[in-house]
Amino acid sequence: MNQQGAARPPVKSADRTLELLEALAAGGPRGLVELARELDIPKSSLHGLLRTMSRRGWVETDPTGTRFGLGVRALQVGAAYLDSDDALGLVNATLDALAERFGETVHLGRLDGPNVVYIAKRESAHPLRLFSAIGRRLPAHATALGKALLAQRTDADVDRLLDWPLPALTAHTVTTPEALHAELATIRDHGHAVDREENTEGIMCLAVAVPCAARPSTPSASPSPWPACAPPPRPTSSPTSTTTPPP
Repeated sequence: MNQQGAARPPVKSADRTLELLEALAAGGPRGLVELARELDIPKSSLHGLLRTMSRRGWVETDPTGTRFGLGVRALQVGAAYLDSDDALGLVNATLDALAERFGETVHLGRLDGPNVVYIAKRESAHPLRLFSAIGRRLPAHATALGKALLAQRTDADVDRLLDWPLPALTAHTVTTPEALHAELATIRDHGHAVDREENTEGIMCLAVAVPCAARPSTPSASPSPWPACAPPPRPTSSPTSTTTPPP
């Protein structure tokens, strides 16, 4: 998009529709009053928006008609995104091999702003396993997948991408620019990233970035911790990551 187009204000109705979908995806079904308060949309406007989206299948209501959640259309669009992602076809066999070899959960993820989003997953063979789901978003600085992808960028690009100050998910999360820059430099030298209980207490992950021909914002994978795809500023790259409990 050119600078002139980027400077134009968003279309209000479209903006509200997307904010509503994102809120329902992040927080699950809720009532009209709660959604209106969270999104700062008048209840009368929000009710009309929900009615239209319900008629089109984007929103569903509970039996009482008072709580609203995502509809099947949202699933169809999400599935279409994954079906059209060339990176998945390139790494599916690798995800399967990593899960079989290590017996741990394996994720493929992609950077989305300051977060990493899971776009593929292979379950652990163990009864006790890490909870995760395709579509889940986590702060990139607190995950091996995210750090493997961030390390593909310059420190200046990383500083512009992340939201400072960085949130601490555990007592081990790296939150300062100096500490994160030092860790990203180590990742570039060693070729892999490690999450040492920075996202979840008791869980460690390993991730690597694997160049692949994919979308502009490359994916990354991890066997709760292993494979992934991630792009440098322009070229696409893909990371792999696996997650394992600490010894």
